Amino acid sequence: MIGQDRAVEIVRLAARQRRSVLLLGEPGTGKSMLGRAMTEWVSPLPPVDVLLFPGGQNRYTIPVRTVPAGEGSAAVRRAGKLGRQQRLARRLLLGLLMVAIFVVAGFTSWKEKEPLYLATGLSLALFLFWLGSRRDPLQTAAEPRLLIDRSKGEPVPFVDATGLHAGGLLGDVRHDPYQSGKWAASPQSLVEPGAIHLAHGGVLFIDELATLDQETQQRLLTAFQEKELTISGRQAGSSGSMVRTEPVPCDFVLVVAGNLPDLEKLHPALRSRIRGYGYEIVMADSMEDNPANREKLARFIAQEVEKDGRIPHFTREAAEMVVEHARGLAGKPHSLTTRFRELGGLVRAAGDVAAAEGEDLVLPVHVEKAMVMVWTVEEQLQTAKRTMRKAVGKE
Repeated sequence: MIGQDRAVEIVRLAARQRRSVLLLGEPGTGKSMLGRAMTEWVSPLPPVDVLLFPGGQNRYTIPVRTVPAGEGSAAVRRAGKLGRQQRLARRLLLGLLMVAIFVVAGFTSWKEKEPLYLATGLSLALFLFWLGSRRDPLQTAAEPRLLIDRSKGEPVPFVDATGLHAGGLLGDVRHDPYQSGKWAASPQSLVEPGAIHLAHGGVLFIDELATLDQETQQRLLTAFQEKELTISGRQAGSSGSMVRTEPVPCDFVLVVAGNLPDLEKLHPALRSRIRGYGYEIVMADSMEDNPANREKLARFIAQEVEKDGRIPHFTREAAEMVVEHARGLAGKPHSLTTRFRELGGLVRAAGDVAAAEGEDLVLPVHVEKAMVMVWTVEEQLQTAKRTMRKAVGKE
């Protein structure tokens, strides 16, 4: 993180103490990168698998159990094996009963010289065969489901929930088109975890906070405070709306990011919670123009080239031109911009020009051409207007 020493210091402290953070600043100043970096410093919680078990008298209220990571799959396998054994024993019993009925009916029909006994026995045997072959929803519903498997996940998960709707963020219950009868799905098979549940023990990152409506922010606050949240159906017309789980754990470090104008759209209670149990940070949009920071910018250019993988490296002179462009973007004397997304765009554009010309290195002339290519829409329109005015003036 270049030029964000204060933000890095506070975020590192927040991560170690499992505090939440509100990051505000211009786009491209490293908010997402800083949020993801918290996983390297955050104090981990013991990872757990989350299991859903069939309900009791009310089959639509689903019990939730947590077990140490890796034990959830074993529990599901044991339950599945037991279920298969029970179904096999049931089918074997029905098969023996069918044979007995058929033998007794055949013997009685032969002894009494009455074919009706044989027809009745055959009909009863076929009914038992149908009964044994049909899908038993109650048997299937008796098996647990592994909702969250952390056996192979990261020690500290990072979940980017940017742009998710309420169901994706808080969890949801899928619609069952059959709803009832032998084809109905078991209630626990319809449940889908939300990003808050997947982030249990780790970091939940939400950028562009203005996209979250007030109701979703209120529910997020509830999960943030209670460290657990029930999953329920969010579609009023769906059969899944009656399905709900017991509270599912969601103890996460919340990182909310946005631009300064978005602050007024943040739910007051959610902001108060972050302020009371975390930190608010304004990202720096510039840094001091000194040799150390210029060297960091040169390293940034080299990293962008390596990350892209399709453009050549820069000569010293070309890198210096990019640094000078960073001075212009800062808009302040003796400063360099920290909006590295824009600088990265210039680096890639210059590399594309050099690659198109078959050069092994990016030269200053390539950077000069790229500066025009990366103009914003507003800059392009202004240039077009100036050109038009000049043309009109000459006429």
